Amino acid sequence: MLLASYTLWLREVVRFCRQRSRIVGALGSPLVFWFLIGSGLNRSFQGGPAMPLQGGYLEYFYPGTLALILLFTAIFSTISIVEDRQEGFLQGVLVAPVPRTAIVLGKILGSTTLALGQGVIFLALAPLAHVTIHLADVPALVGVMFLVSFGLSGLGFLVAWWLDSTQGFHAIMNIFLIPLWILSGALFPASGAAAWVRWLMFANPLTYGVSALRRMFYDQPLGAEPSLAVSMGVVTLFAVVMLGAGGVAVRRQK
Repeated sequence: MLLASYTLWLREVVRFCRQRSRIVGALGSPLVFWFLIGSGLNRSFQGGPAMPLQGGYLEYFYPGTLALILLFTAIFSTISIVEDRQEGFLQGVLVAPVPRTAIVLGKILGSTTLALGQGVIFLALAPLAHVTIHLADVPALVGVMFLVSFGLSGLGFLVAWWLDSTQGFHAIMNIFLIPLWILSGALFPASGAAAWVRWLMFANPLTYGVSALRRMFYDQPLGAEPSLAVSMGVVTLFAVVMLGAGGVAVRRQK
């Protein structure tokens, strides 16, 4: 099982590294978002006592941009499942004498590794947003990024498994990918949103991922955010559920 998962994981990583356009797109788009939106709203942002941020909106938006990088890379790297099906590779894997759980784990871990790598690169830009990262906090921060990436990769796997065209994958993902991110607290805090928006944000699992990432940068919560324990619990549960759902989906495939 481990060899099969490792082989699929390595294939995902090698294929991604050989496609430079995917590397640029996965990291470049969120960077443009961060710079343009952060700079445009910087003077309009009022942090207040609950959000004493020296870097203004660029600093507030930094964890949200990190979440966007993890989201984009994790989700769109699972499109390889659709491509593998079109090329016949996936059919060959399904008839191979390997546990189907190994297929799910290998593909999800491959996407998770790619998202995590892009996220770690983005951490180098933290000083530009006046965000201080202590070396002692890096392992915990990487752990949170891994869990968030794993859950999102599982979500992408679950959607991609039932689709047979890359166009369909893009169409379906565009329907709820951006709303999922916007309603995560990446752009604005839940405390200032309308009640119905606030409820949607609390029902969004990515909200807890963004909150956990933000709590890794600060010792105290910014605004009315969930506690770190609650955020980590939801993020971990989401990752486990996505892995289980992926396993069920693969076992149902004939």
